[in-house]
Amino acid sequence: MSGNFEQARDFFKQGIAHYEAGRFAQAERDFSASLALVPGRVSTLTNLGATRLKLGKFEDAADLLQEALAQEPDNVEALGHRAIALAELGEHPAALACAERALVLDPALAPIWSLRGNLLNELRRLDEARICFEKAISLGADNELNRYCLAAAGGRPPPVTAPRFYVESLFDSYADDFEPHLLQVLNYRAPQLLVEPLAREGRKFSRALDLGCGTGLCGVLMRPLVAELDGVDLSANMVARSAARQVYDHLEQADVVKYLRPDRQRYELVLSADVFIYVGALEAVFAAVAQAMEIGGVFCFSVESTSDESDYVLRPSLRYAHSARYIRKLSEQYGFEIQRTSEHPIRDDQRSPIAGLFAWLRRR
Repeated sequence: MSGNFEQARDFFKQGIAHYEAGRFAQAERDFSASLALVPGRVSTLTNLGATRLKLGKFEDAADLLQEALAQEPDNVEALGHRAIALAELGEHPAALACAERALVLDPALAPIWSLRGNLLNELRRLDEARICFEKAISLGADNELNRYCLAAAGGRPPPVTAPRFYVESLFDSYADDFEPHLLQVLNYRAPQLLVEPLAREGRKFSRALDLGCGTGLCGVLMRPLVAELDGVDLSANMVARSAARQVYDHLEQADVVKYLRPDRQRYELVLSADVFIYVGALEAVFAAVAQAMEIGGVFCFSVESTSDESDYVLRPSLRYAHSARYIRKLSEQYGFEIQRTSEHPIRDDQRSPIAGLFAWLRRR
């Protein structure tokens, strides 16, 4: 038994070193080996749970952390990690209970205040959510992200765009499950709704850009219409998924506005499906597309729509919605003529359809 414990301790130390260095697959291997030698050890269960959380194995993580909490109900570290795992699994009330218990035990946990705020936001308890984000900021949590979340809960005016690292990390982590979730759970049809009218017109485009290409859902539909097809996305993992489809002539990971620099070749078609939900002020986008587009070219896109009198609003979902009036104003300002618009649900959210505005503009 003594030999097993010593060996388990060595595996545990190696797991900690790998975890701290971001080598999560190796950390998982070593923590698993340690747990096999000395089953049920709370510190090992907690660290293996945290590691599987990093690897996106949320259900496994939640189970391990629950096993740890069965032995130590007030283990703050296990409570915090389990709250995150349950939140990722969509079990918001259970996640909230874990987060709140952790904060009772240690009120200085800034990341857990942020998590509690996001959970309350999801549950539309916005007054309480705002208090959490303010508390997180006061404790030194990420200022830009928490101010963005605070604005979404109605506590501040919305910033002009979502934090880049938030969008990038969101879609990097979402890449593997992106399509099944969108298509099977959220009833997502934006690519078809944007491309089908172009296909019916029968026009062929010499060069086109899928702006915010994601996993390439639009690219597959655009390919028969274009001679040369480019794609750009902020998320490296999304670009890798698009590359696997082999429908693009050129792919690049970049901010969509910075990608459209003046020395680029010009496009006859720029399509952007469900991208501007993470961009509030669209002036820079319209200006960049206008300078990159041939006269007579088509710029088509979808946005979440709002009847609010503002140009755009940031919703508790952490997504922006834009008004039809704002789109008309930008079209006129940046040299576009609106050919057509249509209103369709973009996707479902919490089993309710989200109103969308689809627009097809022509460069004058």
